[in-house]
Parts: sequence; C-alpha cells; structure tokens
Amino acid sequence: MSEVTVRKQRPKHLAINEIRLPLPGFVSILHRVSGAGLFLMLPFLLYLLDRSLGSAESFEVFSAVVSHPLAKLLLLGLLWAYLHHFCAGIRFLLLDMHKGVELQAARSSARIVLIVSLVLTVIIGVTLW
Repeated sequence: MSEVTVRKQRPKHLAINEIRLPLPGFVSILHRVSGAGLFLMLPFLLYLLDRSLGSAESFEVFSAVVSHPLAKLLLLGLLWAYLHHFCAGIRFLLLDMHKGVELQAARSSARIVLIVSLVLTVIIGVTLW
C-alpha cells in the first residue's frame, strides 16, 4: 500500500504586520517587551541612583540629567513599562490560578491591564513632573 503525502501550501514568509492578535495576546507581548526594556535600562537606572546618592555635586549632575526633556520622556516610558509589567504580572498570576480563563473574562482583564497601567502612568507622571 503506497502512502500519499499531501503537502499543504504554506507561506514562504510570515507577514507579521498582517496578523491580527487578540487583546490578551497583545498584552502578553507588551508584558515581555516591557520586561526586556526594564532589564536593558537597568544600567541607566543604576547610574541615576548613583548620581543621586553620591554627594551634593553628583546630585546636581543627577538633576541636570533628569531635567532634560528626553530623559523625562525616557523615565515616563520606563514608568509605563514598570506599571504595565506589574499589572500584567498580576493578571498572569491570576490566570495561573485558573481565575478569569474564560474568553470574555480574559479579554476584559487584558483591557483592564492596559487602562490601569496607562491611567497610573498619567497620574504618577503628572505628580512627579
């Protein structure tokens, strides 16, 4: 008996820009990106901590670095990354405990994570600057 193999027509390349992710998948990817961003920015944050705690002169360097608009924008992005990573991490812990794994609950919790992280970023950002 001869076996007939049927080959599926698969794309030669994957067009990532055409894939439409559901909201929970988008939150998952943002969770990974924010974690990687926080890890990669750790040397910059440690530099800022060192400049702020060393002496009065080094605190002036810290103040000069942080007062620059680009640094403020970077720190605001880091604030969002931390808050999103924290909120999404809580969501994923709840999912690991089988809370909210139904489709509608997962979609609404993903929406809540995005909204809460953005609102907290705006509130804390306005308060700090």
